[in-house]
Amino acid sequence: MYDYLIVGAGLFGAVFAREATDRGKNVLVIDKRDHIAGNVYTREVEGINVHEYGAHIFHTNNKKVWDHINRFAEFNRFTNSPVANYKGELYSLPFNMYTFNRMWGVITPDEAREKIEEQRKAAGITEPRNLEEQAISLVGTDIYEKLIRGYTEKQWGRPCSELPAFIIKRLPVRYTFDNNYFNALYQGIPMGGYTKMVANMLDGIEVRTGVDYLDDKDKLDALAERVIFTGPVDAYFGYELGALQYRSVRFETEVLDTPNYQGNAAVNFTDSETPYTRIIEHKFFEFGQQPKTVISREYSSEWKQGDEPYYPVNDEKNSALYAQYRKKAEAENKVVFGGRLGEYKYYDMDKVIESALACAEREL
Repeated sequence: MYDYLIVGAGLFGAVFAREATDRGKNVLVIDKRDHIAGNVYTREVEGINVHEYGAHIFHTNNKKVWDHINRFAEFNRFTNSPVANYKGELYSLPFNMYTFNRMWGVITPDEAREKIEEQRKAAGITEPRNLEEQAISLVGTDIYEKLIRGYTEKQWGRPCSELPAFIIKRLPVRYTFDNNYFNALYQGIPMGGYTKMVANMLDGIEVRTGVDYLDDKDKLDALAERVIFTGPVDAYFGYELGALQYRSVRFETEVLDTPNYQGNAAVNFTDSETPYTRIIEHKFFEFGQQPKTVISREYSSEWKQGDEPYYPVNDEKNSALYAQYRKKAEAENKVVFGGRLGEYKYYDMDKVIESALACAEREL
């Protein structure tokens, strides 16, 4: 018998497993994949740590979370400064004075503000009702059309006028020359990759990969007093109320016989004609000097069963459906649901860790 069966060896599961083990609990961690670390999994290719499930850049303002994660990895000084490519025109992200100068030739913050205000007024927006209106009210029509619209519609598979405004409310807009996208107090990439970091978190803990909990639920439940479930909440209940919607991502990854393909870790392709949303050049997350490089093109798609679920579609319909599943989840006496899939919630990595630590406090 175990005190806890933890379903999922990603960040939430690994944090909880470490906390429970350190407090004397007997823990078993299982994962249906053949590896640990969930979606932060990194795989070494040509000496480069490739982010197998998309780019993950750790950033937080929470010192407790930062101190916790630094127990298991040493972080480098990587700062996220992506570049936007619109039909060969290159712009700085986040939107800052470099972006405004490239777009309009303005020099001062006041000139940039005036230009945005002029375009916002011309669009007649007072209270933004959707993502399109929210974006125009923040950065004006020109930037919306060139740097937001195409990228966002590829990412979500819907017109911007049909997407909720809150998706873009935290859009970084700066009237300075600061290129730090996140502007977080603590930021970086774990040296040696995320898989190494999660392996350190799970050190000394029994882990079984290639085990699908839902295929053998009764037998696995019998092994432990409590279950921490980090898989999809609707899958746990056999989709009996219907499937929650996600956006998925497909990656085309290739090794190139050149030391430098695009000169930056992330380049977003913001026109609607380019089929992929961005290209990641993995070596630049760790300032690599390898003779070759590895790139991944990212293609957004509508999720269907069998695909990897990435981004919850938190619209009104799905939020209402999740509320029904949450009621069912709360009625499960033995099981605690956590993480991005268990709570049907988009989580940055620091928020996953924060949530797992809070869950451990309640449980233990």
